[in-house]
Amino acid sequence: MTRKLDNFNITDAKRGAAFTVRVVTRAQRDEIASVEEGGSLKIRLTASPADGQANAALIKFLAARLGVPESAVEIVAGQDRRDKMISVEGITAADVEQRLRPDEGAATTDD
Repeated sequence: MTRKLDNFNITDAKRGAAFTVRVVTRAQRDEIASVEEGGSLKIRLTASPADGQANAALIKFLAARLGVPESAVEIVAGQDRRDKMISVEGITAADVEQRLRPDEGAATTDD
């Protein structure tokens, strides 16, 4: 089942939920900036993309926001790209929808 939160596409899976993100690195702060037109979450991270730092920061950020262990969050596609498919075990699409809303006061500049 696919759910939409203002164009944010979240898929319920047998063991959890899956969704797409677009990562902007070297930002001023870690934040969920917006929901992109195609349904991906735009997430800004202070980390550099070098040596997998941004991927590690993304997993840590999402785990904290979703209230799951880091081991439950996996980048299943796009490890070396801005656009990534994320899988999270042990959480429903409804939980993701509730916990991953764009941050209040997130910068609205195009990245």
